[in-house]
Amino acid sequence: MTDIPAPARDYRDTVFLPKTDFPMKAGLAAKEPAILERWAKLGIYDRLREQRLGRERFILHDGPPYANGDIHMGHAMNKVLKDIIVRSQSLMGKDAPYVPGWDCHGLPIEWKVEEAYRAEKLNKDDVPVDQFRAECRAYAEKWVAVQKAEFERLGVMGDWADPYLTMKYEAEAAIVGELLKFAESGQLYRGAKPVMWSPVEKTALAEAEVEYEDIVSTQIDVAFEIDSAPNAPELVGAHAVIWTTTPWTIPVNQALSYGPEIEYSLCMLYEGEAAFIRPGQGDMPIIRERGLYIVASALKELVEERLNRTLHERVRFKGSQLEGATALHPMHALGGFFAKPRPFLPGEFVTTDAGTGLVHMAPDHGEDDFELCKQYGIDPVFAIDGAGMYRADWAWLGGQGSVINKKFVSADGPICTDLREAGALLAASDDFKHSYPHSWRSKAKVIFRATPQWFIPMDASTSLSTDGRATESPSRLREGSGEGSAANAALDASPPPTPPASGRGAESGNGATLREIALDAIAATTWIPARSENRITSMVQGRPDWVISRQRAWGVPIALFVDRATGQYLNDANVNARIVAAFRENGADAWYADGHQALLGPDYDLADYEVVKDILDVWFDSGCTHVFTVEARYGEGTRANLYLEGSDQHRGWFQSSLLESCGTRGRAPYDAVLTHGFALDGQGRKMSKSLGNVVDPLKIIGESGADILRMWVASTDYFDDVKIGKEVLATASDAYRKLRNTFRYMLGALEDFDESERVAVSDMPELERYVLHRLGMIDTELRQAAEAYEFNRYTRLLTDFGNEDLSAFFFDIRKDSLYCDAPSDIKRRSYRTVLDVLFHALVRYAAPVLCFTAEEVWQSRFPSDDSSVHYLEWPSLPSLDADDVVGSKWHEIRQLRVQVTEAIEPLRREKTVRSSLEAEITVPSMLLDADALAEAFIVAKVTPGDAVTVARTDFHKCGRCWRHLPEVTVDGDLCNRCEEVVAHA
Repeated sequence: MTDIPAPARDYRDTVFLPKTDFPMKAGLAAKEPAILERWAKLGIYDRLREQRLGRERFILHDGPPYANGDIHMGHAMNKVLKDIIVRSQSLMGKDAPYVPGWDCHGLPIEWKVEEAYRAEKLNKDDVPVDQFRAECRAYAEKWVAVQKAEFERLGVMGDWADPYLTMKYEAEAAIVGELLKFAESGQLYRGAKPVMWSPVEKTALAEAEVEYEDIVSTQIDVAFEIDSAPNAPELVGAHAVIWTTTPWTIPVNQALSYGPEIEYSLCMLYEGEAAFIRPGQGDMPIIRERGLYIVASALKELVEERLNRTLHERVRFKGSQLEGATALHPMHALGGFFAKPRPFLPGEFVTTDAGTGLVHMAPDHGEDDFELCKQYGIDPVFAIDGAGMYRADWAWLGGQGSVINKKFVSADGPICTDLREAGALLAASDDFKHSYPHSWRSKAKVIFRATPQWFIPMDASTSLSTDGRATESPSRLREGSGEGSAANAALDASPPPTPPASGRGAESGNGATLREIALDAIAATTWIPARSENRITSMVQGRPDWVISRQRAWGVPIALFVDRATGQYLNDANVNARIVAAFRENGADAWYADGHQALLGPDYDLADYEVVKDILDVWFDSGCTHVFTVEARYGEGTRANLYLEGSDQHRGWFQSSLLESCGTRGRAPYDAVLTHGFALDGQGRKMSKSLGNVVDPLKIIGESGADILRMWVASTDYFDDVKIGKEVLATASDAYRKLRNTFRYMLGALEDFDESERVAVSDMPELERYVLHRLGMIDTELRQAAEAYEFNRYTRLLTDFGNEDLSAFFFDIRKDSLYCDAPSDIKRRSYRTVLDVLFHALVRYAAPVLCFTAEEVWQSRFPSDDSSVHYLEWPSLPSLDADDVVGSKWHEIRQLRVQVTEAIEPLRREKTVRSSLEAEITVPSMLLDADALAEAFIVAKVTPGDAVTVARTDFHKCGRCWRHLPEVTVDGDLCNRCEEVVAHA
C-alpha cells in the first residue's frame, strides 16, 4: 500500500470573520416607506424640536412651490438640498426647524380651473366669484396633499402637520396687512403705464411669470410724411421711415423719436426703378415711384436690403434739426385721433444698431415710449382691450384683433393692407427671427399694454432710512394727478389713476427710496455663490416700479377704498384694522361679501368709494411668507438664516421677499441666499415633454429609492445647472453601493464589540493613530463644507475617505489582524476601537445625505423602538497628541505603498505571483521595521534597497492566515501567531 497524505486541515472555523445581518443589496424602494412610517410613529420632527429647544436656531425658510401638479425633478433637487442642509445644521447641534409651504393663489391654479370650465363650454366670467374661488381653493388643497406625500417620500423632514399655505386665513390676513403697511407709508399708487400683459389670461404679468422664446415676426418699414420742420423747412414733404416688428402698435402711434447726435440721410427714390415684391407682400407696388425718405446714414444699406430699392442720398444732416418737426400719421385721413400731427421727440434710447434710426412712439405699448411721451404731455389712449382687441369705437380696426394673432399682424393682414393702400408701407415681410416674451403658463405671447394698475414705487422717498429706522411719515394724501393719468376720453371709462397716498419723491418722506434700501440690503446679505450678488443687484438697479395688481379672481384682493371724487385711496388705521380682522376671521373671501360698509365704519359712506377689485400679484403673496411663517412662529423681527431656490428666483421670490421686507422693515428678510442651477437631462438639455427627455423623480424613487436621488443631488455641483440620466444615476448608485459596503463591513467587524475591549489612543499602534488623525482632518473639512453649504465637496470627502482611506487602505491592511489575531490582541482591539469611532462618525456624517440608509445602519447596530440616528449630534472624536508627525510619516508610507502595488501588478498579470502575499520587495526607505512594512504592504518580506523591486518569495504559506512567513516550513502549516491562537481557542 502507498501512503496517502492526510488532507490539509480546514482552519476556517478558527478565523474571526465579520458577521452581520445588514444586507449588501439595499432594496431601498421597499425599505424606505417602512422607515418613513417608523419616523411618523416616533414623531421625529417634534421630538427633535424638544431635544434642540434653547439651542442656537437655524431657519431655512422654504420658498413655496405652486400647488399644481406632481413634483418634477426641479422640485426634488430643491427639496432634497434643503433637507440636507437642515439635517446637517441639526447634526451640528442647532435647532433647525423646517416649515414647508405652498403658493396657493394665482394664475397657474386659476388656469387649471378654467381649463375644466372650457372643457364643459363654460365661461369663467359667468360663474359667481365666490364659487370660482371655492373651486380654486379645493384644487389647491388637492395638490398640496399630493405634493406633501411626494416630498415626504423624498425623506424631507419638516412640519408637515402644519405647513404654511398662502391661502390660510391667517396668511391672507398677514398679506393684506403688509399691503396696508405700504399704503399707510405712502408707498403705493395707481397709475397707467405699460406693463406686460397676457391677452389670453387677461391680466398683467410680472417678469418672473414670463419666459422668452424664439419666434418669427412680421417686420415692416412705414413712411410718415413730414408736414412741418421749423429748423429744416426743406424736409417738409419728405417721409420719415420707421421700422417695427409690432405692426399692431402703428394704430396707436402718437409720436416719432430721433437721436439728436445721429447723422441722417435725405434720400431719393426715382421713378422707373424696378421694385421687387417679396412673397407675402401682395401684387401692388409697395413704395412710391418718386419721393424723399429719411433714414440714419449708418443704416441706409440695411434699409435698402429690406426695401429692395436703392436710396440715392441727397444730403446729410444732424438729428437735432428735427427738433420741433411734426409728421402725419399714415392713416390721418381717418380724422380724429389720427389727424393730429405726430411730433418728433429726442430720445436717448434711439440708436443705429437696427431699424432706420427713427422710432415710432406708442406710449400705450412701450416703456421708453411711455416715459418719453409723458415728458411731453402725451398720454396713453387705451385703444387695445384686455383680450388684445382694438376697442369697438377705435376709428381704425375697431373691434378687430387679437394683436397676438399671427395672421392679423402679417404682411397680408389688415394692418399692412391698409398701410399699403395708404401708400405708406415701404416693406413688409414675415421673416424676422427674435426672442419674444411669452406667458410661462399659457405659452401665449404677451404684449406691453398701458392699463391702470397698482404700483409700489422704487424711487419714491420712503418713511424708512437705509438702516431700517422710521423717519417722520406724512399723515395726509397728496393732492394731484397720479403717474400715468391720461387726459383723453379713452380713460373716462377706466378707474381713475390714484395719486400716491402720501406723495412721491421728496414730498413723501425724508427717508431713502425702496431701491436704495434694497440695494443696501443686498450688499449686507451673503450670496452663495458670490456671483449671484451681481445678478440681483443689476436686476434691482434697473427694475421699474413693482406692478402688484392682477385682474384675476383667485388671490388676496387689494383691499382698498378709493375716493370717487379725489381718486385717492382711503388711509385710515381703524378701517385697515377692521379689514385685517375680517380677513383673519373669514379669509380674503371677506372682501367679496356684502360687508364693505361695515369695514368702512360709521365715518364713511360706501357710496363715496370705489371698492378695488384687483388682486395682488402672487409674488407679493410669497414675498410676505417671512411675515406669517418666520416672524409668526419665531417672533417679530426674526429673519431667516437662509433662503434657497433656483437661480430664476433672483427675479422672483428672492426679489419680491427683499422688496416687501425692505418696504416694511427696512431690511432683507434673510441673512444669506443660496441659488442652485436647473436639472437638465443626461445630455445637458432642458427637460421637455415634447422632447421625451423628462426624468421623473417619482419613477427613480419607485425603482431605486430616494437615497439614490439624494446621493445624486449631494454629488452635483448644484451651483450650476446639473445633468441627470441613466449614466449619471449609475455613478450615484455606484458611490452609494461603495459607502453602503463600508458600513456593512464595519457592522460585521464590530460584532459583539463592548467597552471592555476599548484601547486608549496612546496605547494604539501607529496605523490606528494615523487613521484617527485622518478622521480628524476629514471631520474639520466636512464641517467646513457643511457650514458653507458645499455638499458636493462634503459628499466627495465622505466617499473618498470611505473608499481610499478605509476600504482600500486601513481595512485592507487590518483584515489580517481582524480575522486571525486573538480577540485579546492589542492590535486587534485597537483596530476594533478605531472601527467603533469610525462607525459613530461616518453614520452621523452620512445621515443628512443618506437619511434612510443611515437610519438603517444605526438600527442594525443599535436597535431600539424610540431612537433615531437623526437625534444624534456631530461626533466628538478622541484627542490626539503629536499626530502631525504620524500623519506625515504615514503619508509617505502610503505613497510608497502605491509604488509597491504598481510594481507587483506586472508579476500578477504574468502569474508569477497570484497575490501580493507571495511577493518579496525592496524599498529605498524603511519607514517602519521590516515586519510592520510587510504588514502594511501585504507582502511576504521587505528589505532595504536602491529602488522598489519585486520577486516571488520562497517562504511557505500559513494554512490559516495565508501569509508567507519564514517559520512556515510546509505550505498549510501554521505560523507562530496562528498556532498560538488556535491552541488557546
